[in-house]
Amino acid sequence: MEAFDVVSIENGLRLAKSEIVTEEVPFTIEVNGRELATLLASPRDLKQLAAGFLFTSGLIRGAESIRALTVDEERWKAEVDIDEPLADDLAFKRVYTSGCGRGVIFHNPLDVLQRVSLPDGFVVTATKILELMKELLGRSEEHRKTRGVHSAALADRERILIFMDDIGRHNALDKVIGAALLSAIDLRGVMAVTSGRISSEIVAKIMRSGISVVVSAGVPTNQAIKLAKEIRMTLAGSVRGRRMNIYCHDQRIL
Repeated sequence: MEAFDVVSIENGLRLAKSEIVTEEVPFTIEVNGRELATLLASPRDLKQLAAGFLFTSGLIRGAESIRALTVDEERWKAEVDIDEPLADDLAFKRVYTSGCGRGVIFHNPLDVLQRVSLPDGFVVTATKILELMKELLGRSEEHRKTRGVHSAALADRERILIFMDDIGRHNALDKVIGAALLSAIDLRGVMAVTSGRISSEIVAKIMRSGISVVVSAGVPTNQAIKLAKEIRMTLAGSVRGRRMNIYCHDQRIL
């Protein structure tokens, strides 16, 4: 975070004051010696971001695919050595997303509709979801100071296991998923909790992890709902206070 002098207008009065602002860096991910993407991101938890981004983009099978991963925080660059070769036409498969900053994925979510059907094993109560969302929304110190970041978490049926924030909602999710991969947490036994809007590429990212329940303080798009229905993902939005909307596969929320 960084402080800036601003002029604030409150009740018609002009006031000079100092305002805390969130930081943004261009974070470049290089894979097998090839520059893959540059993400606009918050300057922390970058190892987890790189791992999560590669996984949710479908470029690695899991943490076991990563032979080496180093982050240079002077150049804001990750150098990753992976088992899988990169396709020659990968650049043509980029989809620029609706994310904060310049999000990117490397596939069309509709390409994988027929390959995924999420199981019903994970079940959680609505009361617990509301409790966890309240905790998520109050947990980020940077959000309290700047209002400039999104938050994401992975939680089991009782508690938040991993929490991170970032200027981009895609990045925040990639960070928590990357942290789970690097810590060998079974993603099939958790749900995703997020503060941001759920678009189709968010559903596509989470789909690759096997997570079957996604809840957000924000709302989904029509394409996100359609994709979640197809892959049997439980999707809940507007989770705040004592209410939520479950858009599909409500059997997992009691």
